[in-house]
Amino acid sequence: MNPPDSSAPNATAAPFLVDHAAEEPVVQASGLCHTYGEGEGAKQVLFDNDLTIYPGEIVIMTGPSGSGKTTLLTLIGALRSVQKGSLHVLGRELHGLSTAEQVRVRRDIGFIFQAHNLFDSLTAYQNVRLTTELHEYTPEQRHQLPVNMLAQLGLAERMHYRPANLSGGQRQRVAIGRALVNQPKLVLADEPTAALDKDTGRQVVTLLQKMAKEQRSAIMIVTHDNRILDVADRIVNMVDGYIVSNVEVAENIAICKFLQRCSVFEGASPNLLAEIAGKMKRETHPAGKTIIRQGDPGDKFYIVRRGRVEVSKQIGDRSESLVHLGAGAFFGELALLRDEPRAATVASTEPVELLTLSKSEFLDVRRNLGSFEEQLRKANFGR
Repeated sequence: MNPPDSSAPNATAAPFLVDHAAEEPVVQASGLCHTYGEGEGAKQVLFDNDLTIYPGEIVIMTGPSGSGKTTLLTLIGALRSVQKGSLHVLGRELHGLSTAEQVRVRRDIGFIFQAHNLFDSLTAYQNVRLTTELHEYTPEQRHQLPVNMLAQLGLAERMHYRPANLSGGQRQRVAIGRALVNQPKLVLADEPTAALDKDTGRQVVTLLQKMAKEQRSAIMIVTHDNRILDVADRIVNMVDGYIVSNVEVAENIAICKFLQRCSVFEGASPNLLAEIAGKMKRETHPAGKTIIRQGDPGDKFYIVRRGRVEVSKQIGDRSESLVHLGAGAFFGELALLRDEPRAATVASTEPVELLTLSKSEFLDVRRNLGSFEEQLRKANFGR
């Protein structure tokens, strides 16, 4: 357990304060499955996946080829019909939509795919302008929006060129401009930087970042490009049709920094800390809730994500308050290391959100870091 209030890391708790409670998700998938083919030739490619994307988030999806990433992307984009599960996009349930209704949903989504799908007979400007016809703009807006977008993508001098006279990277940028010109609330991108050099790829993801921040657009990117992982608010990894990890990047980093403060995890590599952070579960408790009771068996390690708790100890007939802990503080590790009952009671003094690590996972980490004696000595010294 870490020190009292005066040294608790409350000042560094800001990264934890990402809170989407007041926002409606742009995408919310639950139990999503998908199968290609029928009968003996049927092949299931998505299995019971849950995913939520909020306004302003950039979600990067990674995973090996054939893992189901593009299938999931096309389901979210209403390019395929939902077979099983629930999928809400931009406030509409897609399961059961007619083809015409799916087309209406697609009008409010920006698509960036590896295949440019540009009209060869139209100039770059005309290709981008074409999508503005789906929305109610004035003639001046319908002209100026494509001009501004192509300029942002470094194509001001190429806007009147046809695709045949543009390089592969330039054609990709035109396709990106076409997807973004209407400032959609949801952008779905499949390998948007694959055909771009480092500098141009950075220019594109910077533009996507700006959209997410200023327009609160939700952006989902399927990619193998490790150069753009730094823009992600969340990284989702898919393997064999399953979402196997879903990590909020800023919060994961913040948890790792707090784990470093706990002497039990001294010497853990960044990779191991990130793995631990990814395994921690959230739980919430109202004010006045007893979280740990003195004398009970130890079953979890805790970090305070939000709110405050009081640690007290029963001494004879009286209860003595030992310390109050706020965001970023940790407790519960000694009982797990010693395999002894809890030595104190911990109760919430206000509504509290905690991050927890199960006893088995905690002990697995301990075995990776050193002997019981070494870890217990570190934990006791940290007192």
